[in-house]
Amino acid sequence: MITKILVADDEVDLEMLIRQKFRQKIRDQHYEFFFAHNGNEALVKLVENPDIEIVLSDINMPEMDGLTLLTKMGESNPLVKTVMVSAYGDMDNIRTAMNRGAFDFITKPVNFNDLELTMEKTIKQVRQIRETLKAIKENNILRMYVDENVLSFMGSKEYENSLTANETIDATVVFIDICGFTSISEKEHPDTVVQLLNKYFDLIAKEIIVQDGIIDKFIGDCVMAVFKGAYHSDRAIDASLAIRNAIDSLPEEHDFTPHVAIGINCGEMVSGNIGSTTIRRLDYTVIGDTVNTAQRIQSTAKGSQILISEKCFEKVKMSFQCENIGSFQLKNKTEEATLYSVIN
Repeated sequence: MITKILVADDEVDLEMLIRQKFRQKIRDQHYEFFFAHNGNEALVKLVENPDIEIVLSDINMPEMDGLTLLTKMGESNPLVKTVMVSAYGDMDNIRTAMNRGAFDFITKPVNFNDLELTMEKTIKQVRQIRETLKAIKENNILRMYVDENVLSFMGSKEYENSLTANETIDATVVFIDICGFTSISEKEHPDTVVQLLNKYFDLIAKEIIVQDGIIDKFIGDCVMAVFKGAYHSDRAIDASLAIRNAIDSLPEEHDFTPHVAIGINCGEMVSGNIGSTTIRRLDYTVIGDTVNTAQRIQSTAKGSQILISEKCFEKVKMSFQCENIGSFQLKNKTEEATLYSVIN
C-alpha cells in the first residue's frame, strides 16, 4: 500500500536528498512524496491530496511557519500526523510543537535511518487511528438501524440457531413501485438519481413504520413491505393510502413527477432466512404464492392506483371504499383474478 507523505520545508536541497535516499521505495511505490516550501503551500497540497497520511515539517519557513501550520492542520486535517524536522531542537520548540499536535520531533542535520523509522512508526499510528474510526463509524451505522437488544442477541448461540428457523405466518404483503423511474435513471447523473430515489423511499418507509409494517427489501425502484399481527390488511392499506398521498403531493423534479403503483395481497406465507449460510448472506423474508401474487397485482396497477386481491377485499370491505375493476390474467396463473382498486 502506497503511503503519501508531504514535506514542508523551504530548503530546496532537502527535496533532492529525500528523493535520493528513498528512491528505491519511491520506485517500489511504497512512498509517494509531495513538497511545499511553506505552510500555506502545505495546506493547499493537503486539500489537493486528502489521502496524505503524514507531514514532515520544518519550523522556520517563510509566509507560514511550521508551528502555525500545526495549529491549522489540527483544525482541518486532524487525522494527519506531523513529524517536525528542524534545526531548532531546543526544549521550548519541542514542547510547543508537541502541545500543538506534533507526533514526533527530529533535529537537523537529518539522520535518514532515524527519519525512516520515525516515518514508519507514524504511518502505523495513522492507520491504526483510521481503522478504529472506520470500525466506530460502521458500529454507529449499525446502531442506527438495529435495536440494542438485537445487537446483544446477534452475538448469542440462539442467534446462530435462528438463522435457519422458518415458520408459516398469516400476513399482508405490499409492493410499492415508483412509476416510470427508470426513465430518469437513464438521463440524470447517478448522484441525482440516488438522492431522488432515497427521498421517495424515505417517505414510503416512514408511512410503513407508522402502521407497524416491516420493510422487507428495496428492489430497484420498488419497496416490498410485510404487515403482521392484528388487522394487518387494514394497516397495510392505511399505509398505502398515506404513501400515495405523500408521493402525489410532491412537486416535479428534473422533469419527473412521481407516482406510485401499489399491489396488495394477504394470506399464508413462509417466513424465514433465505440465502447462503456459507457466506453469511441471508435475508429474513417471506416467500410463497401470496407474495408472488402481490407482486403481479402491483405490475397490473397504474400510477396512483392501489390494487388489492379479492381475498383482501373481503377482509377490509367494511373499512375502505373499493371499486371492482374486473378480472385480470396474472402471470403464471391459470385462473383470472378479480381485483379491486382502493379509493379511500
